Amino acid sequence: MKESREVKFEVLGKGEPAAADPLVALIARLMDTAFVIPGTSIRFGLDPLIGLIPGFGDTATAIVSVLLILQSARHGVPKIVLARMALNVLLNTGVGAIPVIGDAFSLWFKSNAMNYALLRQHAGAREKSTRRDWLFVVGLLALLLACVALIVIGAVTLLAKLWNAGR
Repeated sequence: MKESREVKFEVLGKGEPAAADPLVALIARLMDTAFVIPGTSIRFGLDPLIGLIPGFGDTATAIVSVLLILQSARHGVPKIVLARMALNVLLNTGVGAIPVIGDAFSLWFKSNAMNYALLRQHAGAREKSTRRDWLFVVGLLALLLACVALIVIGAVTLLAKLWNAGR
């Protein structure tokens, strides 16, 4: 006869500590701290690497960051903390749109890691999200995406003008 074993697993429910959310932890780590520059203690992730792709990279990394903010809202993070998270992403994306300087900035300013720390600190601070809370979050994210789009359009326009001026 086969011997039966007890299997333990954990289901993350609403308002439980976000530290138990392995997907958010994995994405934050991949985007900001997954790799080490050999011979140094400097950590970086996919964010500055993807950001090297002109016109697309910063938008793609911002979308990933926005998804982490949505997950934070699901975990009951207060609106003011969500606003702080959005500002972290906006700053990272805005400066990241500047060629070369932005990529160096992304090595230093790890918005996803900071936002994950905020999520862990503030998860479950509110018992129940209201319709008004969700409208705030959706409006904030729409504003963030609009700002990212404008930044990318500005960067692409600037690069096109520089390209045409060099001809």
